[in-house]
Amino acid sequence: MGTFEGKVVVITGGNSGIGYATAKAFREQGASVTITGKREEPLKKAAAELSVTGKLTDQASLQDIDQLVTEVKHASGKVDVLFINAGVAFFAPVEHTSEEQFDTMVNVNFKGSFFTLQKFIPILNDGAAVIFLTSGNTALAMENSAVYSASKSAVGHLAKIAAKELAPRKIRVNTVNPGPTETAMQHKFGFDDATLEAMKGHILTQVPLAKMGRPEDVARMVLYLADHSLSSFITGAEFFIDGGMAL
Repeated sequence: MGTFEGKVVVITGGNSGIGYATAKAFREQGASVTITGKREEPLKKAAAELSVTGKLTDQASLQDIDQLVTEVKHASGKVDVLFINAGVAFFAPVEHTSEEQFDTMVNVNFKGSFFTLQKFIPILNDGAAVIFLTSGNTALAMENSAVYSASKSAVGHLAKIAAKELAPRKIRVNTVNPGPTETAMQHKFGFDDATLEAMKGHILTQVPLAKMGRPEDVARMVLYLADHSLSSFITGAEFFIDGGMAL
């Protein structure tokens, strides 16, 4: 029997990368998993591959979040693990960041994370685990990432305050902060393979362990934080999975 046998897990942004790897790991340990995504075809494909439930949800839309909570409540009752993972990134200097890019990142990464947590609180089991995906960028002052880093830093602060507010119900709230990780997301930034390889080479010079992370590395940390038998005394903490880059 898996560690999460009979547990109800919700993962936002679960149709690729870290969300996909985490959904797969929870399924392998017996959990009942719902993933969300805002692109219908990739979501359907991932849900079928993983044998999980897929819900079309834009994390920036409060109406979508309400619908998600209603459907999860109807199907499963209460939630044991909430992994708020969906996020977007655009990289540009402060001087050249558009209002649209600013709004998209703040609405998905911060506002969306905030209201996903808020609206799920009533259907979280006492003793549930909430994990936010932030970013290794929260510890860096990396050029071209002002809005992205700030939106993820805001989520980190939200998690700490939520950890205090939800402690009376023994709901633990933590963040995982990945560094450079091999995911399809990198291709969505519109870089060609040669540019990506050059960027990767540059990044690796800043990572003490001199390698990229894998989605599975992050997934293992999420499962650790979701497992009450391993992490019952951990809340309001942040875990950098970045090969030492934040150092």
